[in-house]
Parts: sequence; C-alpha cells; structure tokens
Amino acid sequence: MIKIKRTYDSWKTQDGFRILVDRLWPRGISKKRAHLDLWLKEIAPSDSLRKWFGHDPKRWAGFGAKYRKELAKKTDLVRQIKKLEREKGDITLLYSAHDTLHNQAVVLLQFLKGARSK
Repeated sequence: MIKIKRTYDSWKTQDGFRILVDRLWPRGISKKRAHLDLWLKEIAPSDSLRKWFGHDPKRWAGFGAKYRKELAKKTDLVRQIKKLEREKGDITLLYSAHDTLHNQAVVLLQFLKGARSK
C-alpha cells in the first residue's frame, strides 16, 4: 500500500518505507527527524513546473496534467517505487507542502494507482 504524508508529521512505524518526493530538502527538518529511507528527488516536478504552480490551487488542474506528462517520462523511477512497494509492503511518500490537497504527492499517488491497475 502506498500513502502520502507531510514530512513535518511525526514518524510512525506504520509508515513503512519512507520516500521523500520533494526536489528540495524540507526546511527545518533534520535527517534524523525525517526518518527517510530514500530521497527520490528526481521524481519531483521539474523546477519550472514547480515554480509555475507556486502552490496556487487555481493552477491545480493544469499542474496535475503537466506533472502526469512528466511522470510518464520517468518510467524507471515509477517502476522503482512499485518494486519497493512489492518488496516492502507499506510505502509512504513524503512531501513538505502546507496544502495537503494540492501537492505533487497527491498527483504522484494517483499516477501510481493508475499504473498499478494497468
């Protein structure tokens, strides 16, 4: 099972294998506090897309469509996450955005679920 969680939320054993999916390291979080197993910054949105989106909910639909196009080109990274899910069971994708509904981890999770059903 793959789920998402803010990096700033407390670590729990139920998180399983924890993957940071941000391109930038979260402010104010030490490596120890992050409890990361993997930092997969290459799967994050491109800098230009991230800056264009700017966490503006009005751009959410456009961001999602553009990010899914980027993800479709990152097949090795998507495959890596799915392989880790098979091996580790529970996977938690970590993000640092304040908005829990409009962030790249939400799009990535939807993309991974779609890829699993194919």
